[in-house]
Amino acid sequence: MPIKGAELVIRCLEAEGVEFIFGLPGEETADLMISMLDSTIKFILTRHEQSAAFMADVYGRLTGKVGVCLATLGPGATNLTTGIASANMDRSRVLAITGQIDSNMLHKESHQNMDVITMFKPITKWNQSIRNGDNIPEIVRRAFKIANEEKAGATHIELPQDVAKQQSNIMPIQRQGDVPRSYPNKFVIDKAVKLIVNSRKRLILVGNGCVRGNASIPIRRFVEKTGICSVNTFMAKGVISDKWERHLRTIGIKNADHALIAMKDADLVIAIGYDLVEYNPKFWNGDFSKKIIHIDFTPAEVDTYYCPSVEIAADIELTINAILTQLHGSKAVDTSSSNCFLEMKMSKDYKRIKKEIIERAYRYKEDSDYPIKPERLIADVRKLIDSHDILISDVGAHKLWIAKIYETFHPNTCLISNGFASMGFALPGAIAAQLAFPHRKIVVMCGDGGFLMNVQELETAVRLRLPLIVIIWCDREYGVISLKQIEEFGKKAFTEFNNPDFVKLAKSFGAIGYAARSVGEFSYFFKKGKMSKNVPVIISVDVDYSRNRILLDDDFLA
Repeated sequence: MPIKGAELVIRCLEAEGVEFIFGLPGEETADLMISMLDSTIKFILTRHEQSAAFMADVYGRLTGKVGVCLATLGPGATNLTTGIASANMDRSRVLAITGQIDSNMLHKESHQNMDVITMFKPITKWNQSIRNGDNIPEIVRRAFKIANEEKAGATHIELPQDVAKQQSNIMPIQRQGDVPRSYPNKFVIDKAVKLIVNSRKRLILVGNGCVRGNASIPIRRFVEKTGICSVNTFMAKGVISDKWERHLRTIGIKNADHALIAMKDADLVIAIGYDLVEYNPKFWNGDFSKKIIHIDFTPAEVDTYYCPSVEIAADIELTINAILTQLHGSKAVDTSSSNCFLEMKMSKDYKRIKKEIIERAYRYKEDSDYPIKPERLIADVRKLIDSHDILISDVGAHKLWIAKIYETFHPNTCLISNGFASMGFALPGAIAAQLAFPHRKIVVMCGDGGFLMNVQELETAVRLRLPLIVIIWCDREYGVISLKQIEEFGKKAFTEFNNPDFVKLAKSFGAIGYAARSVGEFSYFFKKGKMSKNVPVIISVDVDYSRNRILLDDDFLA
């Protein structure tokens, strides 16, 4: 029995296992909305299309599924673009669906008509306008397949109004099992092992691909067996636990990292799942002195400062296991011990670096001054939530502090957008995280600048009865911009603003609002916030950003 195109789209999405669609309705998507009334898919009505894209991004990142967002034509589609560009550059699995006028009107000027396909091309992996209802199953299946392929990213489908009404007898294409990832070539494994054995100071650089590839367990086994020290990028926090004594934590704040000292000192960098979009290799290989082993699902990007001596494009887990097996069989390696058979002792330099990293993270964890210091605020939050709870960072100075010192023990428990790095990401993202994991505590940290960029989604969180905790770091300016202006020009320009009463603002939305006026009050309000079962909690706190200079110069010890 034939069904109309819009219903066929929904059936195809159901066949892909879609649980939620985030978005706003419009005239040109009316057929899709009505078709969803009889669907197992839950439509999450948002208050802005950008937020819908951020929600799809975080849902895709946390679940490993493709997050789906929906908007109408014209301004609805343009509002999606920031969130879709962010998902694509952060390598999140997302499908954007946009409505469109009748296909027989696309060649001429008409109300709200614009070339959405061309607009989305540079910010997606693939996109397509559906011009025939019978093509819907193929196009939807292809969009999901491409979004999932490494490197993961965003895809986009446009559905004109007349095609949504067309009748079709074609059925959805059912998902097949996951395609087995390729096994690494023995020749390149041998080359990699030889390079590892013959190097003087090895260092592992863990990137976002390790999170997408669920490679945390084999990578942890690799560092434990070999004893090689490691660092991670912002988006790979938790792949290796910060508790591991040889893990030098997060790198990516340019000259502000003690971990960068270790990178510059290494003669071999083993880059696993590393993505250049997060951290320019020029910062750690500016003198071209390092040998590099590239391990990822895809070949290395071409970059002057990133020319691997060995390039392994294969499954990360299979590659790690193959290297470990070869190392165990290498005559140059003492295999009498089951652990640390390469680096029996941590070098004095790396021990010093690790010691200083820990000291800087903990220096002010007991400080009682107010405004609160970033280190104390982060330490309090870390102490008050479980290791599997999820912290989502917005973009701003707080993001750098979180990346630098927030202790993370499991992958995907500290989410940072560090590809496109768009402000306004965290609150919408937290809504998706809470929907995906209703029994975990979801904590948002955002600046007062970023919070107000998507503050309207408080209504969404209240309507959905989600007990998020949102911590607003207040300094009444775009602090990182001020910092960099002063660093370069000796003065700042046009970065200061005023804030509303965040307590009253929260209450006006139906949320719970607190304004901390001391370090003790913050902890008290946070503990109260954790008790909320179905209402979002907003806590504003004044933060002492005078120490932001340490983000540019790690020798600053004020």
